Amino acid sequence: MNLFSDKGVIIITCPKRLSPWLEKEVKELGFTVVETFITGVRLSGTINDCIRLNLNLRCASQVLYSLKQFEAVNADAIYKGLVDYPWENILPDPGYFSITSNVNNPTINNSMFANLRVKDAIVDRLREKRGTRPSTGSELTGAVINLFWKNEHAEIFIDTSGDSLGRHGYRKIPGQAPMLEALAAATIYATRWNRKSPFVNPMCGSGTVAIEAAMIATNRRPGLFRTNFAFMHLQGYDEVVYLKEDARLEEQITEVPGLRIIATDYSARAIGNAKKNAVAAGVASLVDFSVCDFAATEIPAGDPGIFYVNPEYGERLGDVKELELTYSRIGDFMKQRCGGYFGYVFTGNLELAKKIGLKAKRRIEFYTSTIDCRLLEYELYSGSREKV
Repeated sequence: MNLFSDKGVIIITCPKRLSPWLEKEVKELGFTVVETFITGVRLSGTINDCIRLNLNLRCASQVLYSLKQFEAVNADAIYKGLVDYPWENILPDPGYFSITSNVNNPTINNSMFANLRVKDAIVDRLREKRGTRPSTGSELTGAVINLFWKNEHAEIFIDTSGDSLGRHGYRKIPGQAPMLEALAAATIYATRWNRKSPFVNPMCGSGTVAIEAAMIATNRRPGLFRTNFAFMHLQGYDEVVYLKEDARLEEQITEVPGLRIIATDYSARAIGNAKKNAVAAGVASLVDFSVCDFAATEIPAGDPGIFYVNPEYGERLGDVKELELTYSRIGDFMKQRCGGYFGYVFTGNLELAKKIGLKAKRRIEFYTSTIDCRLLEYELYSGSREKV
């Protein structure tokens, strides 16, 4: 068994509704997607392939490599299905590992008990084979084993990622109600931006959307900001393979002459934090930050681009009545100042969105946490005013 060169099933998970853009990313990396579902994609590959996926994907959460499928009616069956597995060929000695899980079984009301039975099986096997007990814990700093258990179907994976890939690692100061980096990237993929024309992002908060836009335009990948992955803590890990993929991240960065990414916010503190995050992401020179009301934001003339705004929508921040006026002003600004651009409003409140006063060309479904959201697309014709 050589997991780093033996092909197996790879499941890449992502937040709900991000899978269409995750699928596109995976295909652009040269992989064949076998199946796409609402929270991920399935393909075939090795753990060396998982290394490349972990370093490059923007929309993913975890990259999982399947080890075994089996039937399990209860937690004892989980133990029996795993205690004879050759864990000594996967987990190093000495080593540290963690267990994560996704459990939906009628005999279990606490997934931590399922995790415990997985841990017990691995520990008992390694104690028998090595005579010593491995270290375990909840911190995802070493090897990670993941259990998927739905009804009587169980599948055990190596989680090659560890901490979620959805957090890209550069955002040191998140601000209030920040958008997950993976979600921000997916919403940018969903726009019609050509990655060369202006990208204008008022109400930028901690700068996540503008920074992700700069990273996408210049092909800067999240792997640039992370130095520890769970695949590094597996038996047979070859650092040379990782270093080769890591070096490729630097080599594939491209410059885009004349690129304009503009980000504004009325809060000087938010802009200060956004600038610090942009420095950490290596794109500070690519984003023009300024403090102002969104209606004072510069809209570059010439090649029309993208206007993208993520206003408060009353679920976590902002008073709904006050926000009605804000949404109305956003609509007026797009109509009066953004002719030729495509406008995008990301919101979790479609009632407020009606105040924009424009008819959306597309309504693209997303979630942020548990809030049902839409990315509304408006085609902003020069000199025209479109009615609802």
